[in-house]
Amino acid sequence: MTSSEFRGSAMDRLLAEIEAEMRMTRRETGRDRLDPRVASALRAVPRHHYVPDAERDAAYANIPLPIGHGQTISQPFIVALMTELLDLEPESVVLEVGAGSGYQAAVLSRLAGRVYSLELRPELADAARRRLEAHGCDNVTVIQADGYQGWPEQAPYDAIIVTAAAPRIPPALIEQLKIGGRMVIPVGETWGPQNLQLVVRQEDGTPEIRNVLAVAFVPLVPGGDGG
Repeated sequence: MTSSEFRGSAMDRLLAEIEAEMRMTRRETGRDRLDPRVASALRAVPRHHYVPDAERDAAYANIPLPIGHGQTISQPFIVALMTELLDLEPESVVLEVGAGSGYQAAVLSRLAGRVYSLELRPELADAARRRLEAHGCDNVTVIQADGYQGWPEQAPYDAIIVTAAAPRIPPALIEQLKIGGRMVIPVGETWGPQNLQLVVRQEDGTPEIRNVLAVAFVPLVPGGDGG
């Protein structure tokens, strides 16, 4: 079996596991299967290019992996679910808070028109930018910035995705979300109980918030963002 065939087989198994988790959590999430577009985006992104060399043997396991600087690349099921909940269109403009390795942005790049990805840590931002450029994700802009404040220069956004847990939803992110826009964000105490929340901005500008699933993410704090 060639390395390409091996990766293809590993991806088949990973997608099957994600589909199984979608079915198991359907009562909480309201989604019982992957949108074919999301499945195609996941298949198109070589996850082994977004993990450290020491973790490559586990690149297609359905688990989070360390990427250095106390950060992680999220579990593929969570990446898939968060992407699903955004309901992206080909012309959508997305803000990602927490570029990390660049993996989530690579998935988003195949579903949206434009992705702005914020990362506080210069080392991670530079590495993510290089990976995304190398893999042809030319609709992604990685910005070294404090994700807690969002990126007002390109607001409002059709969708916002936050890849680290905040104790509460940052007001700046709500303000930068379009009316009718969707945000997916883990909310909870540092290393404590956290819920993945879906936020939809209403006509009057207020957020409608729904708890989706219990999760565990690295913390998002003012002056810092996650992987």
